[in-house]
Amino acid sequence: MKHEPSRPCVLDAWQEHESELRGWLIHRVQGDRALADDLLQIVFLKALRQGRRFCDVERTRSWLFTTARNTVVDHFRLLKKQVPVPDDMSAHVDVMPPVDLLAQCLPRALDELGDKDADVLQRCDLEGMAQAEYARLHGLSVPGVKSRLQRARRRLGEHLTRVCRVRRDQSGHVCCFVPRESVDGESI
Repeated sequence: MKHEPSRPCVLDAWQEHESELRGWLIHRVQGDRALADDLLQIVFLKALRQGRRFCDVERTRSWLFTTARNTVVDHFRLLKKQVPVPDDMSAHVDVMPPVDLLAQCLPRALDELGDKDADVLQRCDLEGMAQAEYARLHGLSVPGVKSRLQRARRRLGEHLTRVCRVRRDQSGHVCCFVPRESVDGESI
């Protein structure tokens, strides 16, 4: 899909697939058009957040539908019925492991890495793209991609250690870190 230089490629893909996505979402949410439109908006925002990286996506339709499917799953996961807790039940609170909390600041840390590091980590580690496919798309050898990915992982680890003051226990697992202030004032 070609796009005009003055027009973001996400808008071109959106115009091409929005109607089909809306229909698919309406079907998935049992005809609730308002909910489908809300979820469609979330998918659009996710595409916009990709910025120029979205332009490198080979199959934008597939990316949009995968993102829509994940958005529907997330929505229904949040709707699971909750059972009221009896007053006499213990107030045991599950504490999220530090490494899971640290994962919340991953998107910001990726944005602070160089474009090549962020791209290979996003595509191969987060989106699950095969290293051979990444190599083919970028004109690289598979060993070159493996090396690039290892270096990017190392740099991400060093960056997280430096800016979030990550500490590890004796077995090498993340034991604690200092959350950073996000742009909107919340800690991440």
